[in-house]
Amino acid sequence: MLRQLEPERLLILIPAYNEQGVIRHVVQGVREVAPLADILVIDDGSTDQTAQEAEATGAYVLQHPFNLGIGGTVQTGLKFAQQGGYGMVIRLDGDGQHDALNIPSLQNVLQSGRADVVIGSRFLSDAATMPIPLMRRLGIKVFAAIVSLITGQQATDTTSGFWGFNRRAIAVLAACMPQDYPEVESRIVLHKAGLQALELSTPMRARLTGESSINTWRSIYYAFKVLVAVLLTMLKEIPVSFR
Repeated sequence: MLRQLEPERLLILIPAYNEQGVIRHVVQGVREVAPLADILVIDDGSTDQTAQEAEATGAYVLQHPFNLGIGGTVQTGLKFAQQGGYGMVIRLDGDGQHDALNIPSLQNVLQSGRADVVIGSRFLSDAATMPIPLMRRLGIKVFAAIVSLITGQQATDTTSGFWGFNRRAIAVLAACMPQDYPEVESRIVLHKAGLQALELSTPMRARLTGESSINTWRSIYYAFKVLVAVLLTMLKEIPVSFR
């Protein structure tokens, strides 16, 4: 008699920085949709009560002593997942922009083996989504074209914070996660590691509280920095054990 394989354990990873007004709502929304998953909130050096609000929900909470940025925060979560033996991680932002109802769609792609990484995209359908400033939208389109060209895989939303990872992708990025603004670079790293990425249509909402730290001038700086980082990432060697 064949032994039935146990389903992969799922970890929901929520990076958060100064999200005390919404983090409890985000965690509760995730728990309603994925009651069997473990939930980990990484408080990236917040100066408010983000960690305390997250702890009140019963989620696992890790606190950075100071702000590392999104790359370092996601890497912390992936290392936690790797050490805890999780087979899948789904990452969504702590500001309430991602709809937890889309978690099962990402999970199904990973479970089916269709891709090693699945990414929620705002631009795969004509459905109305949150407004995006012109300069930022232009940057996303430029980066999408570059990533598509380099990887040979369709990329439309290169700043999405809604990702799913299987065990192989967890291992790659736990060791080689780009820092600062990592979403674009991560696609190159994963491609060089021989992993398959897939985008799904997942509209985003406006932030429930606070405001984005990326204004027009930061968008220009970000675009320049990412272009340089992509060129450097193309020259990097990914450890053979990940290929």
